[in-house]
Amino acid sequence: MKQQFLWSSLATAIVGVALAQSISTVAVAADKQGFEPSVEQKVTARQVSLLLDRAHYLKQPLDREMGKKILETYFDNLDASRTLLLQSDVDEFMAKYGDTFAERLKRGDLSAGIEIFERYRTRANEYYDTAKQMLAHEVDLRTDQSIVLDREEAPRFKDKAEQLQYWQNQTTDALISITLNQEGDKAKDQAFLDNPELAKGQDLVKGENRTPNEILTNRIDRQQKQLARLKDDEIMEGILNAAMMTYDPHSNYFAPVQANEMQIMSNLQLEGIGVSIRPDRKNPDYTRIISLVDGGPAQKTGQVRANDLIIGVAQEDGKMVDTIGFSTREIVALIRGPKGTSVTIRVKQPNTPDSAARNVTIVRDVVKQDESGVQHRVIEVPYEGSIKRVGVIEIPSFYLNFKARRSGADVDDYRSVSLDTEKALNALNAQNIDGLVVDLRNNPGGSLDEVAKMLGLFIKEGPVVQIRDNRGNVQIYADKDGGEQLYAGEMAVLINLGSASASEIFSAAIQDYGRGLVVGSTTTGKGSAQSQRDDLALGSATITQRKFYRVNGGSTQNKGVVPDIELVNIYEGIEFGEREYKNPLEWDTIASADFMAEGKYSQDLLARLSQISKERQANDAQFTYLKELNAIRALDDDKKPSAVNIDQRRAKNQEIENRTLAAENARRQAMGEAPYTSWATYQASQDALAEERGAMKESLRPKLPESEAYVLEAARLMFDAKR
Repeated sequence: MKQQFLWSSLATAIVGVALAQSISTVAVAADKQGFEPSVEQKVTARQVSLLLDRAHYLKQPLDREMGKKILETYFDNLDASRTLLLQSDVDEFMAKYGDTFAERLKRGDLSAGIEIFERYRTRANEYYDTAKQMLAHEVDLRTDQSIVLDREEAPRFKDKAEQLQYWQNQTTDALISITLNQEGDKAKDQAFLDNPELAKGQDLVKGENRTPNEILTNRIDRQQKQLARLKDDEIMEGILNAAMMTYDPHSNYFAPVQANEMQIMSNLQLEGIGVSIRPDRKNPDYTRIISLVDGGPAQKTGQVRANDLIIGVAQEDGKMVDTIGFSTREIVALIRGPKGTSVTIRVKQPNTPDSAARNVTIVRDVVKQDESGVQHRVIEVPYEGSIKRVGVIEIPSFYLNFKARRSGADVDDYRSVSLDTEKALNALNAQNIDGLVVDLRNNPGGSLDEVAKMLGLFIKEGPVVQIRDNRGNVQIYADKDGGEQLYAGEMAVLINLGSASASEIFSAAIQDYGRGLVVGSTTTGKGSAQSQRDDLALGSATITQRKFYRVNGGSTQNKGVVPDIELVNIYEGIEFGEREYKNPLEWDTIASADFMAEGKYSQDLLARLSQISKERQANDAQFTYLKELNAIRALDDDKKPSAVNIDQRRAKNQEIENRTLAAENARRQAMGEAPYTSWATYQASQDALAEERGAMKESLRPKLPESEAYVLEAARLMFDAKR
């Protein structure tokens, strides 16, 4: 089945990228014999190749030159920091497979990609083994060396000697980081012991008694075992995803486990046991249950509790798998499964021996992600001597349960962002709000149909987005409800660099119609539409087949949506978004659609509002704080050489800590709160806050003041525009 899908590839996981941050060595080892692909895997490779060759927006045949580009993408995906594969490895495989890689994929032949992956695995294990050999002895942390950690654009190493020197520096650098972090953790532990109220009743003392060498060795062991446990489907995912991403950043292949995760993101519904997990804070070898879904299968047993540690998982009539050292992704893959089947988890309470663990058998069921949908509230905003009641709608994504809608399910039985927003607007209208802020910050996108329906709630009628296919045909999505508006009052839309795809369609249409102010920072710039393909032999794919355009004819591709009024950009200096991706589609324009703006804001008005906002931001404790954090972050640039010397690193860290603490205390004093007495006290308090918030339902978490400042400023600007 094909479905128009606009997810940002920010959500995409690529096998091997996480491993590129790891460590390695020089033990020369023969590459492991790769797996023999199954019939289903070969068929999947042919299906993906056919999609690219004949169905992609670019109309670019999967020919020899594209095969070479795919190989280059594959090398970069596996070894993003260029620390593992030698230039000779790349040259060897380019000479061996460059001319035939595309044809191999079209035949369903994955052998070249598998052979390259096994070379990568060999190099990674060499790195792991070398690092462990180093850590078996005392390591000098006061060297005269330097290291550049971000080597994405750097040349690959020419020989083993050059690579070995980097690995040694990388291992030493990691050990320095752990040593300094351990010093900070010990200071935090002391802060908790001296001031127990900081912990807010939680057990937050780490009490770490392992040496930095032991911690790093354990981390490397864990990574090495995770690498060994990679499944064949995940290796295939890396190969096929490289092919997809060479055409554009948003065409992706997902192996079955990852495809299931994408379905969950899009429909806010999963089949599992209803627990939220993450690595344990004290010992990441363990996985901790953070919370249980109300009424979910795990909670109904009465035998699973928050803070339990999962140490084993068994399928129906299967062997218990020891999951100590497993990643959360691996554990999720073991726990989730079809409704009606059972899974047994072995859990224990923290600070108890493994012998005290208990087995709990749970029948999987549908778990609705109610906390992840649209949220709404009313805030009171002081404005020119009066109090304005402002509705706030937070939209995390443009979700839709495609499967349920296709099956004809009742609308009350599945989630849809347009239906949830309609309910929220009805509730807010009943409270006689003076204005509305729609918060799309960090919204990655979603369903094209849903964003079109959403816009119909706010505009009278007319086109909302234009879509062009690879043959030049243009389709216009329009609101044709005869001028009905569920909400016709004042409004502002909040955006930032994390707002992508459907979020950009929504904010662009509001801007083009002059329906409301668009406030924040420039969006991602994802102006393409993907079809989701669930008809593959294994897994699923999204393939870019169309581009979308604003009703004024301009594309959001690459350029994004530029806000009417700029606020402090919390992502300043951070590299992500369409403009930072490889192989993005180009920006262009088409003819404007026939639409009538409700009342455009004049350039003079926007200039006046911008000046008013700049003055307010300069005098606002939260915006001042965030701007200083941007400046502090710029002090630590992974693209620049960093000393592999603990004394120099400690001094640099001290500068960052002093400036950060000063910024935090300045805003606390502005809010009438007592300043922190030390960095350790501040860090201890932040840990306690994070733990406390993590255990709360999302809707019950108090809003962070630095985030709420954006909502308040958007509301003020909305009223300023009408003065």
